[in-house]
Formats: sequence, structure tokens, C-alpha cells
Amino acid sequence: MELAKLSTHNKATVNGYLYYLKVEKGLSKNSIQAYLNDIFDCLLFIDKPVENINAKEIINYFVSLQELGVTSSSIARKRSALRSLYQFLEEEEIAFSLNFDRIPPVKFRQKIPDVLSVREMLKLLDHIEIISPIAERNKAMLELMYACGLRISEVINLSIHDISWEERMVRVMGKGSKQRVVPVAQQSLDFMKSYKSNGRKALLKTQETDVFFLNKFGRKLSRMGVWKIIDKLATECGLQKHVSPHTFRHSFATHLLEAGANLRVVQLLLGHASINTTQIYTNIDRSFIAKEHKLYHPRG
Repeated sequence: MELAKLSTHNKATVNGYLYYLKVEKGLSKNSIQAYLNDIFDCLLFIDKPVENINAKEIINYFVSLQELGVTSSSIARKRSALRSLYQFLEEEEIAFSLNFDRIPPVKFRQKIPDVLSVREMLKLLDHIEIISPIAERNKAMLELMYACGLRISEVINLSIHDISWEERMVRVMGKGSKQRVVPVAQQSLDFMKSYKSNGRKALLKTQETDVFFLNKFGRKLSRMGVWKIIDKLATECGLQKHVSPHTFRHSFATHLLEAGANLRVVQLLLGHASINTTQIYTNIDRSFIAKEHKLYHPRG
């Protein structure tokens, strides 16, 4: 967490809140850090003086977290931390416009989100032994899915020309023909380079195609083909969870957010911009996105 990323005004407010938690409430260092972590990303996301934030903006923030697969318990914890912040403002007699009662309690979902822990994801990826062109393709493909949070349609339609090897980026055509550029972790890119030089050439045979990931006939993989690859691998690893292509996307987002990545950057990486935040993305520098990805992704 870098307080320097906050506006000067909000930084002063947070420093006062920090003193309040430490001296007035007598909380432990770990508890204080947990509170600060939970309010920090919200203040970055909304990016306006804390006194001027309204209920709708906080609700939109929570909805954005839900869309990215963040658990209800984590969102409820963030809501509690924000309530504590506004209780501090009230005790300090600092005027603010927010009516916290207009922010509904978080409803807990019955269904557990299909997210793997970092340890489970790395176990899955590291289980693949590169002993054939097919295995080399699977390794490169799943590494890319986790490195970039790609949808299954984006993976199977990826062209060899969409990969910028020097910049370590992939150009992705997402839903609604919206194009985005996503950084790739170096380790994952190395597996892709190896597949391009070896496995892909073996699978290509006499075929001519720009599609990057090929089936055993040298043609584009099907959605069902990718599902079967992942399901078989998860069974071999003994994972007691339902693992699908979307699990890689959810896990990508969750692991970045849990490590402290900026929510707006994660949304942009996923091509998951809502109507409320689309305009913000145009102002995010590509080098900043790459830095955030490298800093917070487990493969970074």
C-alpha cells in the first residue's frame, strides 16, 4: 500500500484515521494495516475527497469487486472498514455528505466462487510435463490464461500476430470487438516462445494458419477441447474444486487484488470496464499497467 498514490487531502485524512485507530482505539499493528488496506483501494477507485463520496459510488465499487469474483466476506469486511472511517470523521466533527445507511449490507452467496489459491494454481501449472507438442501447447496456453486472465474465446482466437514478444504484451479482441493490450509475465512468455519454436511447428505440419494455439490436426482449438484439457489436468492434480477456463480468469483477478493491485487496472486487464468507469481507463498509462501486473502477479 502506497499512501503517496492518494490525493494530498485524502492522505491527510487517512493519516488522521491511522492515529485514531492506534491511539484512540488501541488496535494492533496487524488490525490497523487490515483496515487501511481495505479503505485504500476504495479511495483510489473513487478518487475524490473522502467527505464528498456518496453511497452510489461506494456501491459501484462493491459491485465492481463482485464482478471480478471477490468473495462476499471480503466485501463485507471492506464495508466495515469504510464505516469505521466515517465514524472517525463524525467523531472529529468533519462534515461529510455520505449516508452510510444507504449502503446495503453485503449478501453472502451460497455458491463458492470458482477461484483457486495461488498454491493450487501453481500446482496445476507445474504439473504439466513438457514431453510432447501437445503438452508444450497446454503448458503455454494455461500459463497465458493465468498470466493475462483471458476468456476462453480470446485464447482460442489468439493470432500469432497478436503477440508482441519484445514488449511482452498480447493484443486481445474481447467482447463487443473491444481491443485491449495485456502484459505477459516473463516466465509465461518463455513457455509461449518455446511452444512457438517447437510444439506449434510440430502441430502445424503442412497447414497454414495464424492461429497460435493448435489442435492435433493443426487447426484452431475448440472451446470444448480447452475445457477437457483443464478438467483432465485438475483431476490428475487431485484438486477438489470445479476447475473451468473461467477459473483461470477469476483466479487471475483475485490474486492480483489480494496482493494489492489497483482495482481499475485489474478491470482494464480483464476488459471488464463498466459504463461508470470506461472514461477513467483512457487516462491509465500502459507502462503503469505493466508495472502493476509485474509487481502483483504471482508469475510476475
